[in-house]
Amino acid sequence: MMRRKIMLAAATATISALALVGCSTGGGDDGTGGGDGGGEAGGLIAIITPAQENPFFKAEADAAQAEAEELGYETSVASHDDDPNRQSELIDAAINQGAKAIILDNAGADASIGPIQKAEDAGIPVFLIDREINETGIAKSQIVANNAQGAAAVAETWVAALPEGGNYIELTGKESDTNAGVRSEAFASVISQYPNLVSVAQETANWSQDEAFSKVETLLQRNPDVQGIIAGNDTMALGAVAAVEAAGLLDQIVIAGFDGSPDAVQAIKDGKLLATGLQPAVLISELAVQQAHSFITTGETGEDEKQSIDCIVIDASNADSYTLFALES
Repeated sequence: MMRRKIMLAAATATISALALVGCSTGGGDDGTGGGDGGGEAGGLIAIITPAQENPFFKAEADAAQAEAEELGYETSVASHDDDPNRQSELIDAAINQGAKAIILDNAGADASIGPIQKAEDAGIPVFLIDREINETGIAKSQIVANNAQGAAAVAETWVAALPEGGNYIELTGKESDTNAGVRSEAFASVISQYPNLVSVAQETANWSQDEAFSKVETLLQRNPDVQGIIAGNDTMALGAVAAVEAAGLLDQIVIAGFDGSPDAVQAIKDGKLLATGLQPAVLISELAVQQAHSFITTGETGEDEKQSIDCIVIDASNADSYTLFALES
């Protein structure tokens, strides 16, 4: 517990404010809803994430639940499966249950604005993790990994492993997810500096391992002269690893992903994956719950609405220090 508190304090100290608009200084009288805060701890905190079959989303949900219960709250945990309609139903349920706060990894940067506003108007503050929305002044906090920094760092590691250049494939995530675009742009900001690296395909695999396997299998049949694959998350990267391994090309194609999932780190240890960008999912979730608790009890979070936490590249040099979406010091 002491070590976790130290890590959280360090993370809080390194949070960089991305915007001064919509600072969470409390108060529901400013027209943004969400109640005044300043009450007693306890009651229900609703935790809503994408599908928890993905270990990243399960880790953030588990961390939020553990932190909330440690602070004296009851919890409900549910998944919207990236379906905005399902998300709306779950937020309505949280409102009907009189939740004290909602911790949300949302189902779309635009589609989530209305339901979040509805919760805030009902006096329930919303704290976003992992994914931002295209609006400020509604959610009390938007705490995300620094996707641009992390993806650029992964791309730099991947480029260094391809000194002779070559042809490459990029797998991108869901178009509705702001992280997908941010990571792809960050990859491009690095790779574009190396004219000997040539893109032969850029396709979405929608964060799916099965879809990534199918896409890469087809792309390699169409163009077997590929030296690298870079993917917007680990699930797609592992699908690419499986397709490349099935084609007998693991020793010829350098693959990198993003998220820092346990399976990806194991693939790095096994020599099948070059690197991944560790998103501190556990820390982000714990910080969101702590800020929810602060708002509930004092009327303010103590932080700006937009907050960003740097990612860490994991490769063979530090994979042995990995724990669940974190690195041991």
